[in-house]
Amino acid sequence: MKPIANRKSMDFKAKILQGIPSELPPKKEYDTSVNHAPKRKAILNAEEKQLALQNALRYFEEKHHQELLPEFKDELEKYGRIYMYRLKPDYDMYARNIEEYPGNSTQAKGIMLMIQNNLDPKVAQHPDELITYGGNGAVFQNWAQYLLTMQYLAEMENDQTLVMYSGHPMGLFPSHENAPRVVVTNGMMIPNYSKPDDWEKFNALGVTQYGQMTAGSYMYIGPQGIVHGTTITVLNAGRKISRSGEGLEGKLFVTSGLGGMSGAQPKAGNIAGCITVCAEVNPKATKTRHSQGWVDEVISDLEKLAKRVQEAKANKEVVSIAFQGNIVDVWEYFEQENIYIDLGSDQTSLHNPWAGGYYPVGLSLKEANTMMAEEPEKFKEKVQESLKRQTAAINKHTAKGTYFFDYGNAFLLEASRAGADILAENGKDFKYPSYVQDIMGPMCFDYGFGPFRWVCASGKEEDLDKTDKIATQVLEELKKSSPEEIQQQMADNIQWIKGARENKLVVGSKARILYADAEGRMKIAKAFNDVIGNGEIGTVILGRDHHDVSGTDSPYRETSNIYDGSQFTADMAIQNVIGDSFRGATWVSIHNGGGVGWGEVINGGFGMILEGNKASEERLKSMLFWDVNNGIARRSWARNKEALFAAKRAMQMEPKLKVTIPNLVDPALFDTNT
Repeated sequence: MKPIANRKSMDFKAKILQGIPSELPPKKEYDTSVNHAPKRKAILNAEEKQLALQNALRYFEEKHHQELLPEFKDELEKYGRIYMYRLKPDYDMYARNIEEYPGNSTQAKGIMLMIQNNLDPKVAQHPDELITYGGNGAVFQNWAQYLLTMQYLAEMENDQTLVMYSGHPMGLFPSHENAPRVVVTNGMMIPNYSKPDDWEKFNALGVTQYGQMTAGSYMYIGPQGIVHGTTITVLNAGRKISRSGEGLEGKLFVTSGLGGMSGAQPKAGNIAGCITVCAEVNPKATKTRHSQGWVDEVISDLEKLAKRVQEAKANKEVVSIAFQGNIVDVWEYFEQENIYIDLGSDQTSLHNPWAGGYYPVGLSLKEANTMMAEEPEKFKEKVQESLKRQTAAINKHTAKGTYFFDYGNAFLLEASRAGADILAENGKDFKYPSYVQDIMGPMCFDYGFGPFRWVCASGKEEDLDKTDKIATQVLEELKKSSPEEIQQQMADNIQWIKGARENKLVVGSKARILYADAEGRMKIAKAFNDVIGNGEIGTVILGRDHHDVSGTDSPYRETSNIYDGSQFTADMAIQNVIGDSFRGATWVSIHNGGGVGWGEVINGGFGMILEGNKASEERLKSMLFWDVNNGIARRSWARNKEALFAAKRAMQMEPKLKVTIPNLVDPALFDTNT
């Protein structure tokens, strides 16, 4: 690698092409102005620490090892990880116009854009630690990996594939133009090495990472994605408690978390039309969401909070309130003051309970972070005590009529492990449903509806406006002939896309999301490809959340409404990523760990670049159809009636599709034969 003389005078493209510089940049001061990841658990012994340092130093020429060794050792001791802060680029990190990236491949440039969007400080939860959301959802393990990956992408030709092992670019390999440009794996462990402490150890060693879902697959679009999903969830939860067809006006939704994903909740509550109280212990997270306009008011006093909620109820206001403090205090105080909660949930990162995902009541943020790093067993006890208190308070509210649902963050699972009163009378099931069991599974996923998304790679507002209009027109046309079973889904998403601009949902890249089935995704994508080909808009990048019909096997979330015993298998997610890879995806990813925790889920995703040509049209038709119907087939085989309907409809639409349909068994048969 040739040294480039004046680094400050280098333009952006030259800095990307440089990769890991031959001459080290100066050491950087620790930036206290940004939100940092908590110090990780000290888990390595002396021999393992030396191995971690050797692993980090192998990115650098031998002449730099003596200078970097004490620095990396200091990072490992202080933060529990080696992030290589020195190598963080000095250019601004954001999704640029695709034309501003160096390279030989439009597809590779699009991936570079998406990587930078995931690390944009306006988007990422802990940008200096390369963590996008969820407390540990990483794009890379360190800045050397980022620099090397971007360099590889800039050099890539359309007959090469970049192979990514948990943030590490293993290299560019010869392939062909219809192969994925990038294949990503994150945290794929031998099953017996997939416990929470295994993540701590192997991540500290620098050999694996927690990619969450769209963090490590370069497909996060800021909180807009979860705003939409949460809006749909809250609207449908409201329909479940509606007594006479009324909406959510004047009704109270209580939850917690204002971080990377959970920060969408108050905005979604406003769109759904209710009063939202969302507790958050981190003042920086609260400040960020308030400054972005994603939460209306901030209150730090429980008495003032209670009075404000009562006022909002009386006036049937639509308002979102951040409580600066612990959610357990809110549940307990509202019960004490007899404030009725209509809807309740929780979106703290309980997939990561011992490393900053959940902060126990009774400790300040600083006290909790110190105990987490220095007294991990004591911290675990505090977390479990807090979960027991929170569950006890929730039980008192639900006895009065509150509808509480688990929002897929492992709340019920971790509360049960803590010994909380969370199990149903049979001692096996939980008292409360997962939102997938009650809402998203039967109402959306089983019909093939899930979070389809796109990014306008030009970065132009006018391109996003045009795609919004195109998507609206496609959905309105489809709704005219849609069966009654999916009319509500169509109507909700048409309403969403029409109001998306006025709700100011864009943070980072010019992106949009809506729930669509295979037919909707394919027709929207083809319409985009046509106008790209006509020169009306620039390149468009398609993707989806992993939290979808087919992408994720997760027994406590995405597949929690699978009841044939197969909810603990991961065939669907693995088949999904394999199928996407040979049907035209630009990049594919498969991860261990996601919203419910390391070792609890396997999930996969894709990205697809639309270039306005015939090849893009063929790819989108082949891949998008499979990407949805793989999940419909699995869900129908589990005897889910909505999925049976969707599978039969899909076969009518595509004669070459042949899905194995289950023969249903009359339960009464067992009454006479047992």
